[in-house]
Amino acid sequence: MRLVMTEPVEKMERPYARRWWALLVLCLSLLIIVMANTALTVAAPDMTEDLGLSSADLQWVIDGYTVPYAALMLLFGAIGDKYSRRGALLLGLGAFGGGAVLGYLADSATTVIAARAVMGTGAAMIMPATLSLLAATFPRAERAKAITVWTATSGVAIAAGPLVAGALLEHHAWTSTFLINVPIAAVAVVAALLLVPPSRAAKHGRIDYVGGLLSVVWIGALIYMIIEGPHFGWHAKALAAAGVAAFGLLLFVVWELRHPRPLVDVRRFTDRGFAGANLAVALFFLAVFGAFYYLTQHLQFVLGYSALETGLRMLPLAGAVFVGSALTGFLTPRVGMKWTVTAGMVGGTAALALLTRIDAGSAYGDFVAPLMVLGLAIGLALSPATDAIMGAFPESELGVGGAVNDTSIELGGSLGIAILGSLLATSYADHLSDATAGSRLPASTLDAAQDSVGAGYTVAQDIGEKARQVAAQAAQATDPQQAAQLKAQAGQLASGARQMADAVGSSFSDAVAHTSLIGAIVLGVGTVMVAVLLPGRKSAEPASRAEEEKELVGTR
Repeated sequence: MRLVMTEPVEKMERPYARRWWALLVLCLSLLIIVMANTALTVAAPDMTEDLGLSSADLQWVIDGYTVPYAALMLLFGAIGDKYSRRGALLLGLGAFGGGAVLGYLADSATTVIAARAVMGTGAAMIMPATLSLLAATFPRAERAKAITVWTATSGVAIAAGPLVAGALLEHHAWTSTFLINVPIAAVAVVAALLLVPPSRAAKHGRIDYVGGLLSVVWIGALIYMIIEGPHFGWHAKALAAAGVAAFGLLLFVVWELRHPRPLVDVRRFTDRGFAGANLAVALFFLAVFGAFYYLTQHLQFVLGYSALETGLRMLPLAGAVFVGSALTGFLTPRVGMKWTVTAGMVGGTAALALLTRIDAGSAYGDFVAPLMVLGLAIGLALSPATDAIMGAFPESELGVGGAVNDTSIELGGSLGIAILGSLLATSYADHLSDATAGSRLPASTLDAAQDSVGAGYTVAQDIGEKARQVAAQAAQATDPQQAAQLKAQAGQLASGARQMADAVGSSFSDAVAHTSLIGAIVLGVGTVMVAVLLPGRKSAEPASRAEEEKELVGTR
């Protein structure tokens, strides 16, 4: 047996014997690219303090990863199909590791953003390659189980990111959250060479590079608009991006409809099952990423947990993902994809609805049930939807199929953070303004506190520090009258600091409840749309059986 796996999976007469070990490598590769985003939410406060990041800088540190990640996946998926899916995985892991090293060495906002962009480019190669290699390596009869493991890994990574980052930040600087990716990527590269067979499309014509370029333009512009508009205002940049995205999408659709070998056959979106599965993935990640964005903030800032403690308290979500994945593996073959996906989306809606009960008196126990329901919903809904998307593509387009699925994930996640994050910020600012009415705070101080929950607590701490300074002056004053005045002033400031901290906590809790209500409404309406679009079990089963029979004939 050769040390490096060189036999292409397409030339194997029987299913690859070590395919489950290969799946482990693919899941490891998926794990680090998802954790790269969720870990950053925990490391962001330390990074902001160390580099002196503005809110705009921090936003682009987060989203500098997302823009190339989402924009390049379709093109990279097609290139992997034609030349080498494993090659795309290896190149992606190399780029991802290189970006992580750059992030570790970064000493400015610009360098961190550049590092994140390099990592996002690597992720755009890795993500579709993992799904296409999975689909190529596993026979159709086992593919649904393999995809269930793949999606469970994605759900676990959402919760594992803060846990790993929190553990690192206990004893190391924020740069360690970048460096940890390097050895993992190196292990994945070696393991991929040993265990993952090469794969590429048996028949693949010339790549539609014009369609690929148009996809990069319109998806990149759309993501940029989603980031820029809600966070920084609908100014010239955001409006220009909206125009480019709309015009680019129109050109992309027209070009793909006329091209004999399109990058993506857009006619597939007229199929109810395919459209419904993509809509389910996008809406679900809108809810998951949006909720995760404000839940981690609430645990850290309002409840005062450290980074590690926050990560530990997200574990109920990870455990519930495994339970949901086991359930969907049992239920989907029996009741059909329509019902498990719809049940998962109902569960996601219920989780957001439970979060509407959050208020100033809420403790961690109030978050456990929503986290568990959300994790269960992830496990139920995502793997059958992903399986349906991948099943719509022929063998020659598995990389593109993976890219379509992953683009839906990224568009949904970006929309979730942008829309729900913007609603959260607006609601928090409005509630804080009401809570501090009549407090005689300077307008500049209130504006600073309204910027974010972290900024609000910083303002409260600054007022408290000023109270301590005035109290120290009172203790040193020799004039009794002056000492009394300073002592009274210190007491007023200390009381103001407590009131500000209470106002920030209650305002953010109210904002979480309000934003969760909007999210539940959006996901609830989306659930109805998905339930209408997805075909029933009877209409979906024959095609699946026909594919399995064809594959079994081909392997005999």
